[in-house]
Amino acid sequence: MNELIQLSPEVAAAREQGRPVVALESTIIAHGMPWPQNLEMARQVEDIIRIEGAVPATIAVMDGRIRVGLADAELQQLAQAPDALKLSRRDLPYAVATGRLGATTVAATMICAHLAGIEVFVTGGIGGVHRGGAESFDISADLQELARTPVAVVCAGAKSILDLPLTLEYLETHGVPVLSIGQDNFAAFFTPDSGLKADFRMDDAAEQARFIRAKWALGLDGGVVVSNPVPAAAAMPREEIDAITAQALAEADAQGIAGKAITPFLLGRIKALTGGRSLATNIALVKHNAVAGARLARALQG
Repeated sequence: MNELIQLSPEVAAAREQGRPVVALESTIIAHGMPWPQNLEMARQVEDIIRIEGAVPATIAVMDGRIRVGLADAELQQLAQAPDALKLSRRDLPYAVATGRLGATTVAATMICAHLAGIEVFVTGGIGGVHRGGAESFDISADLQELARTPVAVVCAGAKSILDLPLTLEYLETHGVPVLSIGQDNFAAFFTPDSGLKADFRMDDAAEQARFIRAKWALGLDGGVVVSNPVPAAAAMPREEIDAITAQALAEADAQGIAGKAITPFLLGRIKALTGGRSLATNIALVKHNAVAGARLARALQG
């Protein structure tokens, strides 16, 4: 094990005993949701994974080391930290070298999970090609990480604030397969159906595990996207969220907000414009993904 990586006692015991482990990001805690819902969500997601027979491993950078599995006090620290860095691939060495507190994005969590020997990672939604990306080249590092790092990422599709057709096109170009659970189409975060086809529909965790094992056994590098649509009861109407997203994007453009700041701004504005309903949807889809991720981890371990 890399000396810069520190496993929690729970995760270390699971790895030694050959029990399934599910990685979790920390940016969703530090930057994706407000206090105290962020801490409540983090605790609930970890509990769901344990109930489903796997071990949760929330990942962050603390005191110069990559921490794989956090104690409750550390979850609280992240949930209330006003200055936690948002870490992608390029930022990980900086946080480690300087000892800064850092919360990992999808890309950084994939890297850390792979270093720790964890094959499944649960998140809310992956990043992607931003709207206008054909001109701005604003493309999330998550997509390139999926092309290179062998971790299965269970998500509710890509965030609907993105250009979803271009996101799927980018994934196809880089050979990243997109599996869909329960439907043929790719999920769109706040809504179950983007209207865009996923590559393969695979409802059963054992079937997903066979696909993933075959991919890696063939020497095909990179990850797999497992698109798990938000439950219908928690979803938002597509027309409503599209209109609100358009308004939030216009406000971001008017204020010159771009880069790392754009996603937290947009999610915050969407939450305000929906009267908090989008946050409830976000929490519901992450919990739903935790069930699917734990079952996939168990199937891969079997």
